Amino acid sequence: MKEEALNNCTLQAGPYTFRLSGCSEQFRGSMTSTTVQEGVELIQIRLEGENPQQPPTIELIWHHPGIDIQGSWYPSAYRSKRLRVDWEDGVVSKSTYSAPVFSLFNVQGSNRLTFAFSDALNSVALSAGVNEETATFRCGVKLFFEPSAPMCVYEATLRLDTREMAYYECLDDVQKWWVSLPGYTPALVPESAKLPMYSTWYSFHQQLTSEGIEQECRLAKQLGCEAVIVDDGWQTSDNTRGYAYCGDWEVCEEKIPDMKAHVESIHQMGLKYLLWYSVPFVGFKSKNWDRFKDKLLKKIDSLQTGVLDPRYPDVREFIINLYETALAEWDLDGFKLDFVDSFVGTEETTYKVNSSMDYISIPEAVDRLMSSIIDRLRLIKPDVMIEFRQNYIGPLMRKYGNMFRATDCPNDAIENRIRTLDVRLLSGDTVVHSDMVMWHPQEPVESSALQIVNTLFSVPQISVLLDRLPEEHLQMVRYWLSFWREHRDVLLDGRLKPQHPDFLYPFVIADNEHKRIVCAYGDVTVKPGGNHPELVLFVNGTLNSRIYVEMEEDWGEKWVEVRDCKGQLMTKERLELKAGIHRLDIPPCGVATVFE
Repeated sequence: MKEEALNNCTLQAGPYTFRLSGCSEQFRGSMTSTTVQEGVELIQIRLEGENPQQPPTIELIWHHPGIDIQGSWYPSAYRSKRLRVDWEDGVVSKSTYSAPVFSLFNVQGSNRLTFAFSDALNSVALSAGVNEETATFRCGVKLFFEPSAPMCVYEATLRLDTREMAYYECLDDVQKWWVSLPGYTPALVPESAKLPMYSTWYSFHQQLTSEGIEQECRLAKQLGCEAVIVDDGWQTSDNTRGYAYCGDWEVCEEKIPDMKAHVESIHQMGLKYLLWYSVPFVGFKSKNWDRFKDKLLKKIDSLQTGVLDPRYPDVREFIINLYETALAEWDLDGFKLDFVDSFVGTEETTYKVNSSMDYISIPEAVDRLMSSIIDRLRLIKPDVMIEFRQNYIGPLMRKYGNMFRATDCPNDAIENRIRTLDVRLLSGDTVVHSDMVMWHPQEPVESSALQIVNTLFSVPQISVLLDRLPEEHLQMVRYWLSFWREHRDVLLDGRLKPQHPDFLYPFVIADNEHKRIVCAYGDVTVKPGGNHPELVLFVNGTLNSRIYVEMEEDWGEKWVEVRDCKGQLMTKERLELKAGIHRLDIPPCGVATVFE
């Protein structure tokens, strides 16, 4: 490795000149560069002050030529993969929100510049915006723009990747780099977290009962689900969607008279049981309000709740004890831990100092809390499941939990596709779940199938009242969950290749040595790639009755078996698949299986 050092606020490394803006005599900056391999550079920064102090706002700045760049990707971009401009604010990440990575790519999905930062704990703003006068990208990493705890020394690393390769491969290398850093080792994922689940949220909202849950679970098990996530509502008789009664976490006996017996009933059906908690909230009307009202980061009047301050050890212990007790007494299998991105202080509370606190830094206290939760729960059940939802999906969140879920997008199949794939690109071995799929019971069956087909590259979660679905909908769900389980080795564990993020992933490929799955989500010509394995499946994720496929090479004569969205066999025939474009007649949300 080649290493250079410059003990001031500028550094020349490769084609870039890096500048640390905001350095001063009170907080000096220095940088070193390390060439890892051709196209991959590390820039180490060190900031140092004489005494513990709040650092000034610092920004690491460099420029990249705007050549053959048509799109950008970052974890919280959602549908907008557009190019940003240099007068826009950067995109913010921290331990409980998004992740510090930004990628520039061309229309063919080839990487032009992907950069990531090692500090996933504190608030960081990444930017890559077009300068109008020069057609160059002003790139930056901004630090300490929000209140932070006093410090003497700060060290972090910027990783830059300009290799000519697919954007998704660069992003996968970023997550591997994070995993290699101290303190970022992901939690192990139990097998039970990688199987379809039923959720009560969209189907019941807060109006749930143990009888209703058990009735749906019987049907869900028959369709292929292996766990239930019981969401908000179990702890309160108030059904107004607010959080005024959060914080006591006592079972509402009007809804669930005997929680332990209820969980045991679900277990006897062969399903695991996960329970929802809002981690930071203590509601204005909870019995614990008076106990903790002076140990809050802030109040959220619109939600009728306060946000607990984890810098107090008794606050952390209170939260952890809740989950330990529930896990042991009710024999739960896991938790859906919500709203952890709400651990944010005001300017007043961020700088608050109290002798009862054992942390000054809020991010460090959150890290201590979340790390302690999973460590102590694992002492009770080593295979405990912990789910977080987007946007808390960064490298530190992988340490705290083992399931990531796309954020809420009810009845929106396309958004669910975008969000699950966005999360998958950085998740590595941490399992990604879809947002709970739901639809109107009078939907055409093909249209309802879009909800599952668009989330095939994640673990399906179902949240619709199954006892109210028509029979053909149940057939569809049963088929697609069976399909997903049969091909999980590729859909979940294979090499994932989402194409054209700038067009919201109109087709996606995943494969291993023996199998390839190609999903068409738009009216496009899909390219399954060369060196095809012995088994290739084409999924028609549209409402058309065909897809067009362009073969790079001569595949010869193959069996082609076509099934509709309910799994019914439509045709089975031998076809000559020469190099070129072929029309495959596949019903809407159906599958064509190509084999020898």
